[in-house]
Amino acid sequence: MERFFFLSVFLLLLLPLFFIIDITFAFPLSTDSRWIVDDGNKGRRVKLTCVNWPSHLETAVAEGLSKQPLDSIGAKIVSMGFNCVRLTWPLYLATDESFSGIMTVRQSLRKLGLLEAISGFQANNPYILDLPLIKAFQEVVSSLGKHRLMVILDNHISQPGWCCNDNDGNGFFGDKHLNPQLWIRGVKRMATMFANVSSNVVGMSLRNELRGPKQNIKDWYKYMREGAEAVHSVNPNILVIVSGLNYETDLSFLRDKPFEVSFRRKLVFEIHWYGFWSSWEGDNLNKICGRETENIMKMSGFLLEKGFPLLVSEFGIDQRGNNANDNRFLSCFMALAADLDLDWALWTLAGSYYVREKTIGYDETYGVLDWSWSSIRNSTILQMISSIQSPFRGPGLMETHPKKIIFHPSTGLCIVRKSLFQLKLGSCDRSESFRLSSQRVLSLAEEKILCLKAYEKGKSVKLRLYFSESYCSRWKLLSDSSRP
Repeated sequence: MERFFFLSVFLLLLLPLFFIIDITFAFPLSTDSRWIVDDGNKGRRVKLTCVNWPSHLETAVAEGLSKQPLDSIGAKIVSMGFNCVRLTWPLYLATDESFSGIMTVRQSLRKLGLLEAISGFQANNPYILDLPLIKAFQEVVSSLGKHRLMVILDNHISQPGWCCNDNDGNGFFGDKHLNPQLWIRGVKRMATMFANVSSNVVGMSLRNELRGPKQNIKDWYKYMREGAEAVHSVNPNILVIVSGLNYETDLSFLRDKPFEVSFRRKLVFEIHWYGFWSSWEGDNLNKICGRETENIMKMSGFLLEKGFPLLVSEFGIDQRGNNANDNRFLSCFMALAADLDLDWALWTLAGSYYVREKTIGYDETYGVLDWSWSSIRNSTILQMISSIQSPFRGPGLMETHPKKIIFHPSTGLCIVRKSLFQLKLGSCDRSESFRLSSQRVLSLAEEKILCLKAYEKGKSVKLRLYFSESYCSRWKLLSDSSRP
């Protein structure tokens, strides 16, 4: 596959001729080298394009259920093009029976003084209000299944609350709220709970954002292996998703020592990537993106080349659209996600929280939904992200002739025809197919008599008749963020 950035903003990608939008898969899922595949005869590629739905905060209840009916939220997720939900949960939901098995949703909300939320439940989801917390969680999973949405169960934290910092007692094995044996018991119980019951539960993310002063590689190998084996032993159908160190940014140690487990074709690794971890301003975006991309490949991306799927289980930006740092980050993320055709999960579905860090009704500006959970917060950003929701390549997707398209990461759009000689940005499913010659000439693959010509700096490029290569512009690699 040939990949290039052109004029610092466009990416040439080899994609299938037809975009495939299909949320029906044969479960369970497995892995085939770096791809996640279904259980059909040919093992067709399943691209996880998920949204995170928090259910790990103080209430230990899926957010938003006081704002909208559960069924409506599931329908909204499907309408936005996601095929999967990464559903977070606190460890104590699976290990503290007095908390999860006895305390009801109503009691949990009342304990925190969330009387308005109780009224919201009575209006939107009355049948959930008096369920025990663990039953309410199961109800959410069941409802997502009715909408044919895949679910990844993510053990996000131990003690319910907002995540994370280095010293919150939830960071690494041996911390106050992360006893290794209790954690293994908890993930094993959760995996058992959904075994042979909910086929839409396709994976379990063992632990979110390991971090803090106690983190070390030796204990990581020991306990993550024990956790992985425990989950697989009770639910061999689901994918086992393994995170690294330093807030899910570091899996580099796997270069030297592989993560060995007894089972095959079920292991996936995960990372997180946010713009606020770095400064994306003050320098040429391509240079910054080049550095950041190189770091991602060094810390985790190499696993794709080793034949393991890599899920970006959290990325996100300020959905208000006015955060320049986040916006520049998203352009880089889009380029890499399209280039590598990554599986991913957007943070977050939640437009607001029952309570977050002592603020009742906290407005989540990273939420794809608005505060009331009724509307999309920023349709432009969602449209941009939608361009990477369909798979570009992988098992079962390359029977048709592939084509090269020119992708614009900053908008999520592609080069399309406006008229005979004029071009514009438009939907990638209507993109023109391009051919790059050995002389670096770009011509239309299906109309070889037309090539791409730049007439003047700062002006739009156009198509022109391709009498010979001297009539066409020659294109060279300029972007620091490309990986030839």
